[in-house]
Amino acid sequence: MNAMKRSSDNDNTCLFKSCKNRTFTARSRPKSGIVLLAILTVLAISCARQAFRKTAFPSQPLAEINPTDILTIMERVADWQLAHPSSHSSTDWTQGAGDAGVMALEGISGNPKYRKAMLAVGETNHWQLGPRKYMADDQCIGQTYTELYLLYRDPAMIKPMRTRFDAILAQPATNELRMTYGDSLNVWSWCDALFMAPPAWARLYAATGDARYLKFAVTNWWRTANYLYDKKEHLFFRDSTFFDKREANGKKIFWGRGNGWVMGGLVRVLQSLPTNHPDQPRLEQLFKEMAGRILKLQQPDGLWHSSLLDPDSYPQIETSGSGFFIYAMAWGVNQGLLERVKFEPAICKAWVALDGCVDAEGKLTHVQPIGGDPKKFSENNTEIYGVGAFLLAGSEVYRMAVRERAMPVEVKGANPSNFPP
Repeated sequence: MNAMKRSSDNDNTCLFKSCKNRTFTARSRPKSGIVLLAILTVLAISCARQAFRKTAFPSQPLAEINPTDILTIMERVADWQLAHPSSHSSTDWTQGAGDAGVMALEGISGNPKYRKAMLAVGETNHWQLGPRKYMADDQCIGQTYTELYLLYRDPAMIKPMRTRFDAILAQPATNELRMTYGDSLNVWSWCDALFMAPPAWARLYAATGDARYLKFAVTNWWRTANYLYDKKEHLFFRDSTFFDKREANGKKIFWGRGNGWVMGGLVRVLQSLPTNHPDQPRLEQLFKEMAGRILKLQQPDGLWHSSLLDPDSYPQIETSGSGFFIYAMAWGVNQGLLERVKFEPAICKAWVALDGCVDAEGKLTHVQPIGGDPKKFSENNTEIYGVGAFLLAGSEVYRMAVRERAMPVEVKGANPSNFPP
């Protein structure tokens, strides 16, 4: 049996924090005063947010980021999500991405409720995947099933998943990667699929030792990557329909969250890859190329926008793609794949900004709704997959912060009196 290769409330004041608790009564002011005050308050908040986005957000040194604060804000976000269940199907990709984040939190939190919540998901689903045989989106939830199996070793947790994947291996889809929707969705023809499916296949390999699952994951990863990866830009097109499209500034369209899905997927495949796997160097090279490009595209506000190459047309910050980028870069630093000196300041700056998008109740805001390209959206929007990205990011930044406190400190002494040492 092969074990997995790698294991893997902030006090900062932020302009995005909720003002819901501020109340004004008619006893203290006339109605016209209330209206005027409300208008001025809205204008003040709007101006402050705009100023926040246009001003370079200062980086906070890792030594000043407390691991306890990271864990506290992660639990607050997860608790809000658990108290406000997603309306999507419990086997949907949205749920799968969210559950992946909860499992990451479970790995560092001492509170058993997060693991119990994930067990409840699996039991409610009877450990079934989504209904479509080949659809990558319907395989995402399997990542949580396999991680729970690795904790409990209950074969029932992965039995339906093995049955589904064995059926796919016996009769693999042979559709082309050109996006036409319909049957083209039987293969990994869009970049999001690289987060949804390959990590599930790789984790099933880690759980069972059956190399066929890992071979399928890696082979089909490269089939999609060779088709959608722009080797000059070091970014992924969302799908083939974007090859010839351009943004308002004439640049190619590279969707923020889409590339976040890829970066997150890369991490989660590498986590299950044996150290001597022949594709490890190539996958790590792709990871480093993308990480270097993403680093350069970070915006002054600390995060990334829904369009990576035309942020001026999409000035809103976007937390789901940003969460996946933070997750991937922090993991890369923790694993020694990325230079700490180069990436750590950007990671810390991004985490502080991401933390600032959590309101007073624990709701993560600024999540682009479901879609396949850059979009404008309400600042207050949230989605469970954004929460998943936040929790994944937090889990790796937490490890960075813990390691920072565990590092040895060089102390130099002096002996000015020339006494024997």
